[in-house]
Amino acid sequence: MEYIILLSLGICVVILGAFTSKGNIFLIHWYNRMKVTPGNEKAYGKVVGIGMIVMGASISATSILQMIFDIEALWSIIIIGFVVGLAFILYGQWKYNKGIF
Repeated sequence: MEYIILLSLGICVVILGAFTSKGNIFLIHWYNRMKVTPGNEKAYGKVVGIGMIVMGASISATSILQMIFDIEALWSIIIIGFVVGLAFILYGQWKYNKGIF
């Protein structure tokens, strides 16, 4: 039962990432998109959205595999997904927002 909540969270993050990757950067906090130029909004949204999709997919994959196998080592999928997703998000922030903050 606890993995269904985790699966729901992962699906929500994937959906938000999909909206963001289509160029809808208004889902991102205004401070984090303050210096993004109008010409770069689509590319910025795509990179940040991909990062969110990777994070959400890792949460969803872990919850599904935990429901089937129930092995503690599967939690490393979330860690790897978060590191890769965060790398995408930080890259987008650094390149299109001219810095992390």
